[in-house]
Amino acid sequence: MLSAGCARGNDNESKRPFTRIADKTVWRYSVLGDNEDSGEFEVVVNHEEQYSIWPADRPVPDGWRTAGRRGPKQLCLEWIDENWTDMRPLSLREALRGSGDRA
Repeated sequence: MLSAGCARGNDNESKRPFTRIADKTVWRYSVLGDNEDSGEFEVVVNHEEQYSIWPADRPVPDGWRTAGRRGPKQLCLEWIDENWTDMRPLSLREALRGSGDRA
């Protein structure tokens, strides 16, 4: 998923989480500054079952919900690595399942 912006923009862009993509790099926002690695985060998930992290002191953006893990950034990223085992969006997995492909 490459939809997350990296810089300040309109209000909608500033509410996007740090989105993990296929190579598992993290897009980072400049708005966190020095607290980027030391703050507390929550793991969030969207309707496509794509995971990300979000600063715990901010409201979860529309379209995302908490996934039950909260803590330091590295702990949250490790949880995502262990639990997000299929990077394909849910809609693609369901489409493939419907076409007879093993999803």
